[in-house]
This record gives sequence, structure tokens and C-alpha cells, in this order.
Amino acid sequence: MTLPRRAQVSLAATPYYHVVARCVRRAFLRGADSYTGRNFEHRKQWLLDRITAQASVFAVDVCAYTIMNNHYHLVLRINRDRASQWSDDEVIDRWTQLFSGPIIVQRYKNGEPITAAQRGTVADIVAVWRKRLSDLSWYMRCLNEFIARKANAEDNCTGRFWEGRFKSQALLDEAALISCMAYVDLNPVRAGTAKTLPESDFSSVQSRLASIDNSKPRKNATSTRVPLMSFADALSQPHTREDFLPIAWPAYLALVEATGRQCVYGKRGAISDKLHQGLRVLDLSIQQWDILVENIQASKLPVIGSLDRLRVFQNDGRQRAVGARLLQLVYSNNS
Repeated sequence: MTLPRRAQVSLAATPYYHVVARCVRRAFLRGADSYTGRNFEHRKQWLLDRITAQASVFAVDVCAYTIMNNHYHLVLRINRDRASQWSDDEVIDRWTQLFSGPIIVQRYKNGEPITAAQRGTVADIVAVWRKRLSDLSWYMRCLNEFIARKANAEDNCTGRFWEGRFKSQALLDEAALISCMAYVDLNPVRAGTAKTLPESDFSSVQSRLASIDNSKPRKNATSTRVPLMSFADALSQPHTREDFLPIAWPAYLALVEATGRQCVYGKRGAISDKLHQGLRVLDLSIQQWDILVENIQASKLPVIGSLDRLRVFQNDGRQRAVGARLLQLVYSNNS
């Protein structure tokens, strides 16, 4: 039986989530449809533009993304503390970028006189909006409904564009987060649509590489730069820095490149110092990393993390510990 979203999301346990949305039937986000002869490459730009627009609205950070032909992946951080610090006016400004809002809020926003009772109504509405602006389901709803409406209008049809609701995966610790990001960034390589990371069109790793080397733009690379969460600038940086991912960019890139070589050529190649540095930060061996990326991420478990963190998540009333035996292969030496 499908679990309600509240049973899969616990911000007390983790702010990080991997989400996947897949098109229904023969719907396409990008690429050519050999059946109809139509090309849908422009739809990937719709998705990138919408993710970029929502970055200025929601208290949600994008850690990684990849857009494939009929589905996409996002790794997101929900930042409820940031939303709690916004003023009521800022919440209204953000929400009304997406929705017009009721007349009473429009009157308040325009500076028109309203009664004390009406001000109380506005405050109640703002409280609801503030919560929604740091809510995973509302973020995905605003993203997927926008794309579905545009695609259906283009196809001159009605009905579902997405395969039901999106799928989400809670990432309970740093190893789960970084391995999931690597899994997402390597999707084009794994699927055979790209041989190298710079050729992985419409992925966060391509965007990050392009931002570093602007002198070599790829022909098909998108000009849209989705705002991405930054990496720690040094391995010694405290992991409690909430504004940074808990690993340095060179170490992360080494991890992804080494894993990508294994995906494409079936061999690891030289093990660099940067690769060892990245694994030390995550407290993993090379064998544990391989199991985590290639098996656990591919198994689509609803929750990934150490067994201790998994028990806490379970005790929070959210989810039974599905996949504990598989996770033990990675975390048995880390507990």
C-alpha cells in the first residue's frame, strides 16, 4: 500500500530528500519520439526555468539534478528555519510570484485600508503560506503541475502527464546524501546518453563544471544556471555549516569521476588522493561506496542512512525500516 507523504518526510530526521518524477505512457520531457517523429528537447528548458524560478520562492535548496528523456531527479534540502525568518510581507511577495492570492491579501499588499479582523485573516493566510513554502509536496506540486499544463496545452490534450505522485527518498546522513548526488549526476553516463561528465547534458554536474570553465561551452549545454547548493571549500570545514554541502568540490568530483569510469568501462582506474579524501570525509571504504551507489541507490529504498539513524526515523512514526539488511552492508562498520 502506498504510504502518505507525511509518513515519508520527517524534517526532524533530515532536511535532505531525493525525488523522482516520471512521465506517463509516451510523454516526453526531452529527446525525440521515434513513434510520432516529434522532438521534445524544449521541454527540458521548461523544467530548468521552473526550478530556477522556484528557487526565489521556496525555502528549498537544489543539491543535484538530472533531466532524462521521460523522468527527472532532484536532490533537495528543505530549509524550514529560513522560511521562519521571513517577514509576513516577504512571504506574501514570494507566494504571489506563483499565485494571485485572495482579494484581502491583494488589498493588504497594495496598501489599501483593512480592518483589524481582516489583518488577522491575512496573518492566518500568511502562516499557511509560510508552511507551504518549506514543504516538499508543495514544491513538487508547483513544479509538476506547471510542466503538465504546458505539455498538455502543447499536445492539445488533457489528463495525466506524470505517473501519479512523485517518489521521494529520505537521506539521513552525509554518506546517503553524497552518494545519492553522485547517483543522480551519473544517470546520463549510466544510461549511455553521455560518456563523460561534461557531456552529461541537463545535469547539475555539467552545470557546475561549466561554471568553472566558461571558456569551453558545450554546443548543446543549456544557458540556464539553476542555483545550486555550494560545496564546502575545504575538507577541514566543519560539517555543521548548514549553508554548504559536507564535502569539498574536488573530492566530490573525484568520487563521481571514479564511479563513472566503473559504470562505463567496468573498471575503477587509478585511485587518486582526492578519492581517498572524499571517502575519509564520509567514513566509507571504496567497497562500501560502491555498494551504496550501485546497489542501495538503485534499489530505490524509501530511506537511506545508518542503522541508528534509520531507527530514529522509524521511531518518529514515519516509516518501518525497509531495507535494513541491505543498508547493513554499508553501515555495519560505521555503527
